[in-house]
Amino acid sequence: MTLQLPKYTMGVGDRFGREGQAQLAALTRARQEGVAVSPVWNKSFREHSIIHTEPASVRKAADAAVKEAGWSFPYFVDADHINIKTVDGFIDSSDFFTLDVASAIGTVAEPGAMDAFVAKHSGLCGTLAVEGLAEPIVITRDLLVAVAEKYLFAVQEAGRIYRKVEQAKGVGRFVTEVSMDETMSPQTPPELLVILAAIAGEGIPAQTLAPRFSGRFNKGVDYVGDAGQFAREFEADVAVVRFACKRFLLPGNLKLSVHSGSDKFKIYGAINAVLQKCDAGLHLKTAGTTWLEEVIGLAEGGGEGLAIAKDVYRMAVGRFDELCGPYAEVIDIDRNALPAVEAVARWDGAAFAAALRHDPACPLYNPNLRQLLHVGYKVAAEMGTRYLDALDAFRDSVARNVEANLYERHVMRVFPAEAWGDGSGVAQ
Repeated sequence: MTLQLPKYTMGVGDRFGREGQAQLAALTRARQEGVAVSPVWNKSFREHSIIHTEPASVRKAADAAVKEAGWSFPYFVDADHINIKTVDGFIDSSDFFTLDVASAIGTVAEPGAMDAFVAKHSGLCGTLAVEGLAEPIVITRDLLVAVAEKYLFAVQEAGRIYRKVEQAKGVGRFVTEVSMDETMSPQTPPELLVILAAIAGEGIPAQTLAPRFSGRFNKGVDYVGDAGQFAREFEADVAVVRFACKRFLLPGNLKLSVHSGSDKFKIYGAINAVLQKCDAGLHLKTAGTTWLEEVIGLAEGGGEGLAIAKDVYRMAVGRFDELCGPYAEVIDIDRNALPAVEAVARWDGAAFAAALRHDPACPLYNPNLRQLLHVGYKVAAEMGTRYLDALDAFRDSVARNVEANLYERHVMRVFPAEAWGDGSGVAQ
């Protein structure tokens, strides 16, 4: 039996493996409101390397949280942003694989493969009417060749990773996402259609696809860009994916994946509207949001919790270049707008929480501080038991913030409610 993703899924990163029950509490509340979202616990090779954890720890934490919470619905563990060199360590513990082929985009495939692909898909050339698109898709031979030159080798690389996992785990035993968001510009509908043709030709049963969208998706802060343009791109991509599923016999549940999707409040309304209008699925990756809610919970707890929050900030400021370097492409921090360490040392818990919590209406909210702490989790990891013990000591405060953030600011804004056949209001 093939493992299938439900219609709505959400990447719920939990860097220190302590917040699974709070995350499930949020998703349980959502299900009671008719919003059925399944969790996908994701943690990348980079995060494991920084924190010095192993992929098996994510599976262990997820299984324990599911058991303690009595969660009876689907859940998954994602080998997030893996490539051919890093996938091996994730195979045993993961059942969702995000194939990251960013480094291969732009490398031209072998001439024979290029010629074969163009010949096989010459039927795409011309004008194609796609339901949901205001204008037909027009593909010329030159465009077909240009898209193949940019993306075919990357899709072939995704195929190599997929087959490596398939050989180890078996057919249909895992979910596959293909990530194509690491490009300078968004894919147009014709480009996306050609990419999907390549994915089908490579035999990858992709259930999610992460394209590139307009605007900035910086870590932990709101979307920067033209929300209207994003909405048009998102709806067009939904239409192209649906068309491609039928045209190329891709899995019928193939859906879009939005990366760095946490805190993008400006586009959540548009996403929700398109999902309802098109009856489409979605995978939303959130990752580091949970870690920030831990820090907020510690700060609000006062005492040692607040001291830890202040120490993390102080050390993050002192190690700015080291911590920000790996994330330079997905953060925009104005160092001059960071509060002085001496000033933060005088804050009470409420002030620290207000500066960090993503509430644009709050005059104390500081997106620069938030982004720095978002990438500063290495500091907390180096604290070892001091940080982990504090998560236990301030469990109520931390869990309350984790749950509220996921439920109120994310799930209920992004995903539509649906009516359930048994009238219970609980998704089956």
